Amino acid sequence: MTRLFHQAGGLFGTETDQAPLRLSGTPCRRSRQGGFSLLELIVVLVLVMLLFAVVGVSVSRSVAGAEIRNAAREITAGIRHTRGQAIVTRQQQVFHVDARNRTWKASERDAVELPDGLEILLETARSELTGEQAGGIRFYPDGASTGGRITLRAQEREWEINVSWLTGEVSLDRDI
Repeated sequence: MTRLFHQAGGLFGTETDQAPLRLSGTPCRRSRQGGFSLLELIVVLVLVMLLFAVVGVSVSRSVAGAEIRNAAREITAGIRHTRGQAIVTRQQQVFHVDARNRTWKASERDAVELPDGLEILLETARSELTGEQAGGIRFYPDGASTGGRITLRAQEREWEINVSWLTGEVSLDRDI
């Protein structure tokens, strides 16, 4: 059995059911059914599409950044290999760069082509230039070198690989 009580504001209710009651004692039903309006759904879809667009741009920039970082590390490893070969074999070795064809070649290894979108530049001693856009960095048996700088560019990113002329030390620096 349900007891009716009087609430402030003049509505009748029960102790067990807080839904408003009609004077007849039956609960009132809301006229609006649950769910989302078309406008709410469109707003949510637009927000989801914007989120996917931002994530897509972020992922593509991340992939480009990974490509240039990986290429810079491979070139650094190739230069260090060339220096190591000069010391071990006790003979001069040259690390070659061809900016026109976007390739590089470490001592006793095959030439490697850079991924699309990457540009390579070489600054080296005049005596090591083999063409307008090609040249090398020479390493001597004592580990010293002619020195130079290799720059990798992709869009707004730039990495530099520096080779000390006195010690042959190789360092990798990210500029931008």
